[in-house]
Amino acid sequence: MESQIELTPARRYLVQFHPKRIPHTFTDVLIIGGGIAGLRAAMEIDPRLQAIVISKDKLTQSNSAYAQGGIAGVFDPADDIKKHAADTISAGKGLCNKTIVDMVVGEAAERIRELSELGAKFDRIDGEIALTQEGGHSHRRVVHALGDATGKEVIRALVEAVRAQEGVQIWEQTFTIDLLTCEGVCRGALVWNPYHGKTLVWAKQTILATGGAGRLYRETTNPEIATADGHAIAFRAGAELRDMEFMQFHPTVLYIAGGARHLISEAVRGEGGYLRDIHGVRFMSDYDSAMELAPRDVVSRAITDQMAKTHHPCVYLDVTHLDPLLIAERFPHIRKVCMDFGIDITREWMPVRPGAHYMVGGVSVDADSRSTLPGLLAAGEATASGLHGANRLASNSLLEGLVYGRRAGQLASSEALECADRFTAWPLSAQWPPADHQEDELNLDDMRNSLGSLMWRAVGIHRNSSALKEAATQVDFWNRYVSTREFSHPRGWELQNMLLASRLMIAAATERTESRGVHFRNDFPDTEPTLARHIRLHSNATM
Repeated sequence: MESQIELTPARRYLVQFHPKRIPHTFTDVLIIGGGIAGLRAAMEIDPRLQAIVISKDKLTQSNSAYAQGGIAGVFDPADDIKKHAADTISAGKGLCNKTIVDMVVGEAAERIRELSELGAKFDRIDGEIALTQEGGHSHRRVVHALGDATGKEVIRALVEAVRAQEGVQIWEQTFTIDLLTCEGVCRGALVWNPYHGKTLVWAKQTILATGGAGRLYRETTNPEIATADGHAIAFRAGAELRDMEFMQFHPTVLYIAGGARHLISEAVRGEGGYLRDIHGVRFMSDYDSAMELAPRDVVSRAITDQMAKTHHPCVYLDVTHLDPLLIAERFPHIRKVCMDFGIDITREWMPVRPGAHYMVGGVSVDADSRSTLPGLLAAGEATASGLHGANRLASNSLLEGLVYGRRAGQLASSEALECADRFTAWPLSAQWPPADHQEDELNLDDMRNSLGSLMWRAVGIHRNSSALKEAATQVDFWNRYVSTREFSHPRGWELQNMLLASRLMIAAATERTESRGVHFRNDFPDTEPTLARHIRLHSNATM
């Protein structure tokens, strides 16, 4: 039996609008998000249709663009798709959908070849695609580009391809405030940019591909844009969310006090890097027989426990025993970042600690990317597709974006073609009385920092009932005076989205009274076989 949670968002729409007072735009397909899933979807739009791709920043700013490790796919003759599927299911700890896993990993090689045909320059050895191994994989099957800048190269190729498509517009630096719904169907979105203000974008089909939620946490690998906007707007619109307790923490984030956090790719350990504590002890043998190549949840908890044992704020990643030429070829970006801090990784250890990395849960979608809200499709990190279960296998994220982005684009295109060639503006508006103390200014940066610290402490790598209860009380308190305000800029809307998404994560983490995958409860440290089920979240507000 599935667990069901109902919560009430503070407000259906974040801002007031009246259809006679703001501009309208009409399109066949609206794609919200410019990462790998959104761009791959745009490539499938029939040339007879019009489409708009909306990105709240520049297209180069997405979790996809910052991905280092690569894309998992079977190219080695000694490997096979069944092994890739088995590794994925093993990492998912009983919550993967086998049909979805088989579908996604089965398409991997073809989707990667398509990228290569588009001009993505994957690393090669003697003309063959180079492969590396990462934690949780039984074989070398991770395809990479520019050494450790796979996401950057893939997004470059996709952006060029999408920009060349006739009929596809790209709106950068445009914030999606809310999805528009009427008669239980998604009709498009209310968006804002600094040049035109609010605009109602009416669409026959809408694809949500907004990415992740890492910025809910103080320690994260994610860029500033990853504020769970898609999760929040989908929930307010009435779509079902699922498995929001599963935030994956990456074990190795460069830790320099006062410096920006930088991801240190899984592939560093895949190529033979060692984890050591402050005393030089290679400690992973105390936690898992796979050592540094254990799944991410295991390694993250091991590092956290070792930091506590040694009373030190980090551990160290050691590649000094590897060939300097290999390091220069495979990890040029990581080497440069470390050198900027005065660390020569061919001679010195890298200080690392875990950080929030990938949102496993999200908008519930089926194999064709349909959400539970008619007219809304979704793909990528904003979704819960059944591929990852309770813990994502390394380098399956870009793969999921490719597979589901393609499917979402194909379905949206075919559905839009079947609609009458007539565009409709629905009689929607949102108005309410002024809130009390609307004139009071809030220190949004301070609130975001406070939320990030709370989430890291209470809903982080280790969780328990009392901490989750404290977090729920605190977020509810903040929500009472933040969510009643009407902001006129993205920083305010982002905070409102972050508070809602945090509350959903806290509710799901409280409901799951066991430890499974990336969700670890000190008060329920064992995995309970009877709880191998999903936790579904619904809005109980009147839509």
